Amino acid sequence: MSRGATKTGNYLPGNQPIDELCINTIRTLSMDAVQQAQSGHPGTPMALAPVIYTLWQRFLRYDPDDPAWPNRDRFVLSNGHASMLLYSMLHLASVRTDQTSRDLAVTLEDIKRFRQLDSRCPGHPEYRHTAGVEATTGPLGQGCGMSVGMAIAERWLAKHFNKPDLEIFNYDIYAFCGDGDMMEGVASEAASLAGHLMLGNLCWIYDSNRITIEGHTDLAFSDDVAARFLAYGWNVLRVGDANDCERIAEAIETFRNTRDVPTLIIVDSHIGYGAPHKHDTSAAHGEPLGAEEVRLAKRSYGWPEDSKFFIPEGVREHFSAQIGRRGRDLRTAWSELMKTYRSKYPDASSEIERLQTGELPGRWDADLPSFAADPKGLATRDSSAKVLNAIATHVPSLIGGSADLAPSTKTRLTFEAAGDFEAGKYGGRNFHFGIREHGMGAILNGLALSKLRAYGSSFLTFSDYAKPAIRISALMDVPVIYIFTHDSIGLGEDGPTHQPIEQLVALRSIPGLITLRPADANEVAEAWRVIIGSARGPVCLALTRQPVPTFDRKRYASAAGVARGAYIMADADRGKPQVILIGTGSEVALCVEAYETLKQEGVAARLVSMPSWELFEQQDRSYRDSVLPPAVKARVSVEAGSVIGWDRYVGPTGARIGMHSFGASAPIKDVMKAFGFTPKNVLAVAKQQLGLAKEKAA
Repeated sequence: MSRGATKTGNYLPGNQPIDELCINTIRTLSMDAVQQAQSGHPGTPMALAPVIYTLWQRFLRYDPDDPAWPNRDRFVLSNGHASMLLYSMLHLASVRTDQTSRDLAVTLEDIKRFRQLDSRCPGHPEYRHTAGVEATTGPLGQGCGMSVGMAIAERWLAKHFNKPDLEIFNYDIYAFCGDGDMMEGVASEAASLAGHLMLGNLCWIYDSNRITIEGHTDLAFSDDVAARFLAYGWNVLRVGDANDCERIAEAIETFRNTRDVPTLIIVDSHIGYGAPHKHDTSAAHGEPLGAEEVRLAKRSYGWPEDSKFFIPEGVREHFSAQIGRRGRDLRTAWSELMKTYRSKYPDASSEIERLQTGELPGRWDADLPSFAADPKGLATRDSSAKVLNAIATHVPSLIGGSADLAPSTKTRLTFEAAGDFEAGKYGGRNFHFGIREHGMGAILNGLALSKLRAYGSSFLTFSDYAKPAIRISALMDVPVIYIFTHDSIGLGEDGPTHQPIEQLVALRSIPGLITLRPADANEVAEAWRVIIGSARGPVCLALTRQPVPTFDRKRYASAAGVARGAYIMADADRGKPQVILIGTGSEVALCVEAYETLKQEGVAARLVSMPSWELFEQQDRSYRDSVLPPAVKARVSVEAGSVIGWDRYVGPTGARIGMHSFGASAPIKDVMKAFGFTPKNVLAVAKQQLGLAKEKAA
């Protein structure tokens, strides 16, 4: 009998076959953790324990001693509410925090403190928080989308770095998903593109338990999922019993032998498997089973009923002998392969190492353009196109595309070697995401998690479609680049449906996200310098469709001030302003004209360009006060978007010229005039502020 085992019925845990013993350990650890936390989702780990066990023990190319090994298979738990399934595996497989440490990524104490403050086992898996977690999941469908990005990344890396005699990248991507993932649109968007691109390195394992929080899926979901994925161009397999490890293994083997299309393995399972009163019910989905039901479930497994967090002798050793030994051997062989690769292909090897560390190539900004003063100027989307192409020639990992809007967002890489990423042609750097903003955002996250510098683009108003994925970018702190053009009512005739109003403030509200709205071509160049220089964290770049003047930087301050979020473009004599004009993007030009008029009239005015609230807030108090002196109360902000939040910078008595409603469909000049975006109105509001300041001083 195993240490701590007790007899239950006719069964002893120590007498169970080792595979069954391991599977039931996953189940019972998951049940106990949820029960102790009095919070969580026990049913899916109970159902899918045989599936994850078979995948990890028999197939996954993964070394627990080096969870960041570059050629490892990726495992993504898109149905992240089943987090204890993953945490149990990370613990039992003895996954380390990194290759230099012997510390476990997930200790038994962490599992006992599931969903508690500072535990490495939060309610849903979080990237960077727990070693071995490949992506932050929980919002359903996001993991599916990220897995497609990871599969694209492997294909791109293989095309760029594999040699006829040395195959460096050949890993696969597995994602567990559930009925909720199948209902969320982001998963459908990503699946459609994955099928189109024929990503044969991608396998989704769909837990078809037909239960959601409200009850049976018959309430709202009757799709023929198999037919849908066949229509997407996927290979579809079915396993009729989640407990049939041999059939699961056969399906995974079929996937591994199918290299031209992605694979969906539909696994019919029973949520809460083994719990006599909650088996196949929504009660096993989002709440603890209850102490008595846990005991009864353990009885059905032949487990000691009153044990908690019990791991029988031989279980950890069995994991070590299977995934541990196999992963170590595979990683060691790959390391030896890399030694040969390094000696034969030193330049390519150096590029791989830069990718893994995030180091930029030397002189990456050598060709960054500088733009001459021009009152007519050009749209910031056009100057961005020039800067993007200048950088991309020096940064090979900078790849991306658009949600079918590249001719409008100007995000196509146009130099000869750029090419297009297409099915069977995986070396191109221009991506075509189709009209799938949400899927694009999730895929970009997967690319970034694979160490590539990825960008995607659309119109700013459609950032709403991508916002859940942008939020995940910020949560994971990965350097995804979002390029949003048509950034204001200045796009004119397209009207309110396409004119962004609340989008800037919505993006600024996301913790960890930097939003940049440059005022002219040189600010665009400096914004890109910030973006590429940021090794962590996502950035949104908001750009105009309409031309804006390129300012004379001999007359006005250097655009290098962009790096600090806000800077003084022009100042009053002796730096003692009576009124401060603060603008972003295309509205800085309006502030410039108003500033020049005030100066001619003898008014001491200060002109501030504020392309990024977030970067400005990162500066120390002395710098922020030097730009916006607290003693100067007369202030005007000018931005063709929602005024919400601008009181932070203009104060309770300052003026905010912005949008209080949706826009209108009309030529740009008429729209801008109708909503007060004219130099004349900025001047008038500034004078009102001066008048108020004088009244208070009197």
